[in-house]
Amino acid sequence: MPLGQPRTSEAEMPVDIGEVFKPRRLETPLDKLTRRTAGKRSFTRTERKRGRYIRSRPARGKLNDIAFDATIRQAAPYQIRRQRNDEVAFAITSYDLQRKVRVRRAANLVLFVVDASWSMAASERMVATKGAIMSLLMDAYQRRDQVGLIIFQKEEARLVLPPTSSVELAQKALKDIPVGGKTPLSSGLLLAYRVLQKEMHLNPEVMPLMILLTDGAGNVSLTDMPAYEEAIKVAELIRQSNVRSVVINMEHIPFDRGLAQGLAEALGGPCYTLRELRAQELYRTVRDELEG
Repeated sequence: MPLGQPRTSEAEMPVDIGEVFKPRRLETPLDKLTRRTAGKRSFTRTERKRGRYIRSRPARGKLNDIAFDATIRQAAPYQIRRQRNDEVAFAITSYDLQRKVRVRRAANLVLFVVDASWSMAASERMVATKGAIMSLLMDAYQRRDQVGLIIFQKEEARLVLPPTSSVELAQKALKDIPVGGKTPLSSGLLLAYRVLQKEMHLNPEVMPLMILLTDGAGNVSLTDMPAYEEAIKVAELIRQSNVRSVVINMEHIPFDRGLAQGLAEALGGPCYTLRELRAQELYRTVRDELEG
């Protein structure tokens, strides 16, 4: 390479999709007890009457979806002491009323937020992320789970893969994603917040999980605040929206400055360091969080 010529290849270096494998199914303990056929893997409480009735709770003035069996059991011990007449065979008061608690299968939404700025680990980070996304989709497409990908580099963040359960769409979207440039960390977090808020509004029962891969060393701000301080503020906003988060620390020991750990604490989630970042290890980390 001639002296003085810019190394543009590092600023826009395309990376391949990592190893894709057939992973074990992502199952929660509740799945093993209740699911016998293909379907959504996770369960969540619902206010809709379509869900499966699992237990009851005091109605407290909410008179829809009354659990008659539980109401009768609640009132039964007090029948002798309650005044009755010939028209009432069984006396029930408002304090006895029990309401059904229902659960229904809910989709998981796994949103990867990946630092695509140039670094020694940028290429392996992106290769592993692509492989993990494809492996998750192979496991999840029949269960209506969704996977999405945001990358942040240069001056902005981009939603490269909107939440989808389509393996074909993911392959097309992931094919050509370069790495390089600066690190707009807070921009990536803010875009993730907006994407997750939209999905949660469209489907209030979706179970979101954000996977953030970064060393935490942002160097581009949206405001006049220092880049890392701004990123912490956005992370706290995500935490307040009840989104589960996991940080994959890409800083190498002994150079770790604790920035990724600080982000994890602001997000209210764990921080992991993967010694050898490969698709299978990243997939296993996501699987363990979904099962937790």
